[in-house]
Amino acid sequence: MKIAVFASGTGSNFAAVVEAVKEGRLKNIEIALLVCDRPGALVIKRAEQESIPVFSFQPKEYPDKAAYEQLVLDKLQEQGVELIVLAGYMRLIGPTLLHSYSSRMINLHPSLLPAFTGKDAIGQALDYGVKITGITVHFVDAGMDTGPIIAQRNVEIESGETKETLSHKIQIQEHQLLPEVIGWIAEGKIKLNGRKVEMK
Repeated sequence: MKIAVFASGTGSNFAAVVEAVKEGRLKNIEIALLVCDRPGALVIKRAEQESIPVFSFQPKEYPDKAAYEQLVLDKLQEQGVELIVLAGYMRLIGPTLLHSYSSRMINLHPSLLPAFTGKDAIGQALDYGVKITGITVHFVDAGMDTGPIIAQRNVEIESGETKETLSHKIQIQEHQLLPEVIGWIAEGKIKLNGRKVEMK
């Protein structure tokens, strides 16, 4: 299965997927493309070091979301991408990509959805005072972090926890779960039934 990873920042989850492929934990997976909306992001250097094709763009240079998403879609189709993986991609996906990749696009979010959607989910959890947060991998729909949930992992918030320490704990779980879910999808183990995701 050919996948594309969308990322906006350092790309630690992108690197985790790359490692899972290289180590053989993710079998029959090719990372065919990295898509990045920040031309100076570190994730681009990571992709170039692995000789993975990169498409980077600046949204403000296009008249609207549909214009740049059509360009992204063209690149995805050129590479034969079958699954889109959003890993720290900080933009809502629009109809152009959603229509073409319905039920073939997943997102990684650092909270136990439906709690703490949107930006700074880790800070939101700390400010709210919850004792347990975590991570979610879900299918992407038109809303913000509202798609059907595939898998979740708990992360305990300890006394004196800071944003930095909690972010580190969450990243450890992300780096394990995201490659696992990609593998399940590639192996045909995931079935979407309305809002419910079932494991075969």
